[in-house]
Amino acid sequence: MRVYAIVRSGGRQHKVAVGDIVEVDKISTAKAGDTVELSTLLLVDGDTVTSDPWVLAGIKVQAEVVDHTKGAKIDILRYKNKTGYRRRQGHRQQYTAIKVTEIPTAAK
Repeated sequence: MRVYAIVRSGGRQHKVAVGDIVEVDKISTAKAGDTVELSTLLLVDGDTVTSDPWVLAGIKVQAEVVDHTKGAKIDILRYKNKTGYRRRQGHRQQYTAIKVTEIPTAAK
């Protein structure tokens, strides 16, 4: 059985296991090679599921920053008929790729 956890990062939740590389919203304070801690919402260790917030408060998933990347380009076009109103805008979301190095288990 694999140990995995549900973690929160950037307002989103991700399912992670040791060795996984996950893209999360950019962590601006971290550089490549730094270690970051992610707060845990749920921990599954074989048949044991830990969801108690008091226990999970002490469990932080350790991850290493691999790289900072940009997502795909999104084109935003606004148009109104018969008025000559046209606006064009683009957006590229910035991401941080992290590799999960350790998931501590809850004390039994």
